[in-house]
Amino acid sequence: RRLADRLFASVADAKVSYENVPTVVFSHPTIGTCGMTEPQAAAKYGADNIKVYKSKFVNLFYGIFSMESPDKPQTLMKIITAGVEEKVVGMHVIGMGADEMMQGFGVAMKMGATKADLDSCIAIHPTAAEEFVTMGVWGQSPQETGAKVSPLMGAPTGEPTLKSKM
Repeated sequence: RRLADRLFASVADAKVSYENVPTVVFSHPTIGTCGMTEPQAAAKYGADNIKVYKSKFVNLFYGIFSMESPDKPQTLMKIITAGVEEKVVGMHVIGMGADEMMQGFGVAMKMGATKADLDSCIAIHPTAAEEFVTMGVWGQSPQETGAKVSPLMGAPTGEPTLKSKM
């Protein structure tokens, strides 16, 4: 789109940011990822400057099947945050619906979402995606929003404030 803007719409500074591009592997189960992995975040910000939230559960879709819970497909999710404001720098999911979840969370990450921003969202129930906005102990994250940086025109997403220097 941005190339077309530059070539045909006379928007000379139109460019794409390749940070936080949501990516999906259309496997069974699907895998969705956006942003950094835990090791990448630790390498960039320092291990003491990141916080990781994880969840593992059986998708409600499988609730009606007469099989033991350990035999049902699991969904695994991870949120990686950095800095004192807990800026979301990575989101990962493997399980049913991962492909449909990542687009919206990719937008949130491009806009600089924090864990508190995710916590402030009212969950859509019953969905697997609701786990991303209910993960961890609610209300314990620093109450700071990340909506401070425009994601438009290829602008970088900004950096978290670190507790300590690397």
